[in-house]
Amino acid sequence: MRLPLPRPRSLAGQLFAMQAVLLTVVVAGYALATYLSHRSQAEEAAGRQATSVALSVADSPSVREAIRSPDPSARLQPYALEVVRDTDVDFVTIMDPRGIRWTHPDAAQIGRVFQGHTGPALEGRTFTETYTGTLGPSVRAVTPVRDGDRIIGLVSAGIRVEEIGRRVQEQLTALLVVAAGALGLGAIGTYVVNARLRRHTHGMNATELSHMHDYHQAALHAVREGLLMLDGQYRVALINDGGRVLLGVDQEEDVVGRSVAELGLPAPLTGALLASEPRMDEVHLTADRVLVVNTSPVSGGQRRGSVVTLRDVTELQSLMGELDSERGFTQALRSQAHEAANRLHTVVSLIELGRAEEAVEFATAELELAQALTDQVVDAVGEPVLAALLLGKTAQANERGVELVVSADSRLDDGLLPDALPARDLVTILGNLIDNAVDAAQGGVRPRVTVTALTEEDGSELVLRVRDTGPGVHPDRAEDVFRLGFTTKPSGPGGRGLGLALVRQAVARHGGTLSVASGDPGQEDGAVFDVRIPLRDARRDAEPSAVAHGTGGAG
Repeated sequence: MRLPLPRPRSLAGQLFAMQAVLLTVVVAGYALATYLSHRSQAEEAAGRQATSVALSVADSPSVREAIRSPDPSARLQPYALEVVRDTDVDFVTIMDPRGIRWTHPDAAQIGRVFQGHTGPALEGRTFTETYTGTLGPSVRAVTPVRDGDRIIGLVSAGIRVEEIGRRVQEQLTALLVVAAGALGLGAIGTYVVNARLRRHTHGMNATELSHMHDYHQAALHAVREGLLMLDGQYRVALINDGGRVLLGVDQEEDVVGRSVAELGLPAPLTGALLASEPRMDEVHLTADRVLVVNTSPVSGGQRRGSVVTLRDVTELQSLMGELDSERGFTQALRSQAHEAANRLHTVVSLIELGRAEEAVEFATAELELAQALTDQVVDAVGEPVLAALLLGKTAQANERGVELVVSADSRLDDGLLPDALPARDLVTILGNLIDNAVDAAQGGVRPRVTVTALTEEDGSELVLRVRDTGPGVHPDRAEDVFRLGFTTKPSGPGGRGLGLALVRQAVARHGGTLSVASGDPGQEDGAVFDVRIPLRDARRDAEPSAVAHGTGGAG
């Protein structure tokens, strides 16, 4: 049979036991020190009292007169007993210079020799001593009785040590009562404090708290998602490794205790972290990441801080962009398949009607038109990924009634772009700009989007320019269009206002510039987005891009 083992005391219980023992030891030590001190003081007080009584008796004229009488005991014994009753001493012994008693509380001791020292008194000095006589141990004083310059007797007054102990015991009893009260109050206070501590530690002992701390640290370092804890003043109380990576905080930098505003984060992200209300699945951009941010206040009456979780959806956003592109291509292919079927039916019908020459002419014209479009794009843009993007976007734009053309001055040969400038980033930039331009131009008069892609003659810079025939961008809002969440269109299921923000992020990551202006009203031009990315620095610092983005979510 397995015996149940007692559970280790909680940390609060251990602290309570330690404080109770400590308080008991302190009170007991103080009581002992007080007892010893009071006993010493009581013996000194008894010596002073005995000395005072002995001197008073020795200076009494009636005592000197009785000593000169024929029978001193007859007159001194009643006097000594009366002094004992009135002065709260245990005995008063009057004797001759030889130490023969004339008085004693026990009448049988009269006439016998005094038990104690008398030498100093015979020399004329008053002294005190502790001596064991016929009444037991006592503190006594001995003083001479003078008749002029002659010593005619001695007086000894004393208090028994037993009586001194009784007096100290009474004082000690009172002290112990006070000490017990102090101990009780201390125990109650300790219990109250430790009961509160038990609530805070949830009754866990030190070992359990240590294990929880170890698990806590291991979990923080193991979780890839970012975790950020802020105190009531919006200062960093805790940040894990994932949070440092996602926020771009150096692993060696000590940010605990610093305000969120001092971390150098983008203003919208800083505002979300400083907000008092909870935030749910908000999308924010850093220099090279797309983050989903959730904030939740710590419950408990007054504001105690907040917990922030960060999820990196950069790769997810890239995949969503690619999925949007694939959907667009699929729709374009479906539309083209439908148009091809219509043209094929037309060709078949012409043949059935016996008009074979017209059928050949019609089919040849359609093939020449498709081939001319492909040749135009490929001749201008030799980069295969961008060429495929432009062909797909051309089909999408045509499906929406917008003409997409590649300008005649475009020239971007294959192999010109360095490895540090991946094609996926270019797709992110150019794809989002084209999507926004098509949205802006759609529904206008002769809607058209013009794309220019070229490198400078010295090969130092890549230029991507997208022009549309839409309403343009007001100069006062030129900067706002690149802000996350800015949009002039209704919000869709995936949200709006992310595309141009991703464009700006990708351009900034490669050290480029992004600007927007309104075109020439005389040419019916709307907005002109101009991207310039340096190529020489990219070639010098060529390395694989760590983060890729898609084209989804037009702003």
